[in-house]
Amino acid sequence: MGKLQEFDITFTNNKVVYGPGESISGNVKIRTGHSLQYKAIKVYCQGSCGISNKMNEAVWALEEQYFNSTLSVADKGTLVAGEHSFPFQFLLPVAAPTSFEGPFGKITYRVRVAIDTPRFSKDYKAQRAFYLLNLLNLNEVPDIEHPSYAVTTKKFSYLLVKTGTLMLKARSDLRGYIPGQVIKLATEIHNKSGKDTGYVLASLIQKVTYKTKRPVVDLRTIAEVEGAGVKAGKHAEWREQIIVPPLPQSALAGCSLIHIDYFIQVSLKSPDAVVTLPIYIGNIAVNLSPSRPMPPTPDHRIAPSAAGVTPSAPPVEELEEGMCAGGVGSEELPTKSHSQQDPSGQPVTMSPSAFSQAPGVALPPGLRPGASAPLFCVSTGATIPFFTEGNVTPIPTSCSLILPPEYSSCDYPHEPPPTYEESCSSTNSTFNSTP
Repeated sequence: MGKLQEFDITFTNNKVVYGPGESISGNVKIRTGHSLQYKAIKVYCQGSCGISNKMNEAVWALEEQYFNSTLSVADKGTLVAGEHSFPFQFLLPVAAPTSFEGPFGKITYRVRVAIDTPRFSKDYKAQRAFYLLNLLNLNEVPDIEHPSYAVTTKKFSYLLVKTGTLMLKARSDLRGYIPGQVIKLATEIHNKSGKDTGYVLASLIQKVTYKTKRPVVDLRTIAEVEGAGVKAGKHAEWREQIIVPPLPQSALAGCSLIHIDYFIQVSLKSPDAVVTLPIYIGNIAVNLSPSRPMPPTPDHRIAPSAAGVTPSAPPVEELEEGMCAGGVGSEELPTKSHSQQDPSGQPVTMSPSAFSQAPGVALPPGLRPGASAPLFCVSTGATIPFFTEGNVTPIPTSCSLILPPEYSSCDYPHEPPPTYEESCSSTNSTFNSTP
């Protein structure tokens, strides 16, 4: 470091997570063993996004800047040997998007300081990252309290000459959740054939779109639940739940280069049938007040909500045949496996209180009190940091929107599921077609 024995940036109260419109303040600390001449000492506060078509690329294909503020804390002079401290303060803009880090792009924020020295002398630079969380209030999303519902029918052949009909219905209790909440999922399968079906699988899927010239779509399976198949001629109901882990919020409002969508995909194997339920992940939970009553729970027989996305009905004869088959042989499907387990095989138990400290608010006012000062480790998709002690697997902090590391990832590009708006439009809706 040459003449500098210490050159660092500290934030007031060691705070690292901020909200839009907040003030960020701190000090630049410098300790020198000898006198140091300088032309200026400047502090910069910067926020930007960069994306690329290649994973973990150092050079971005596209960039956008949200702010770049400069503060001169000292003009031309000399730093005598000893310790020096220069305070700074910046006001963050209200429209900046939430921090994000993925394999093809990042939304990053940092404070940077530079000591500009006379000609032929070495300049000195230091920087420190901080994280911004722009809360997504799910109550501002239209019809968020209604179920997300989808149905499809499938005609298939088996044993060369025989044909059968299968109907797959799925519904979630809401269209929006915060980390720590439980997605209540109900599925009905009408198997009007003489052949047993394969297993049924429910997956929570994250879709991140990086809007380069040739857009990159990164699909990740966040959690999976597997149920048993349905016997020939039977009608089965499968009720399951998925705990929402810490995840980045949907959409990333304020960023035009990265977009995040979430889906629940319910699929059946042999014959192959798939329905997709678009959902939102936010920070402030849906307020089911008396003026916004709780939707029916999926413990009852699934029926399309008048206020929800209502698919077109399958042909009458198919519907009647399917219901008749179910009326005689209805059964409950057992769950075979669940991805939300620890290595010991025991189910993971998570309470909403593990992710939020007040009803409906997912961001605590500060980091865990009394915690030691561990190292930062930002995982793929993280919006705020993980803490790790040495070379171990990252664990989440008490802050909310953290994507646990290294979920299973599909190759790209794939044909992505539809967006929420596309799913709700009559022209693009997959609910109106029969595979």
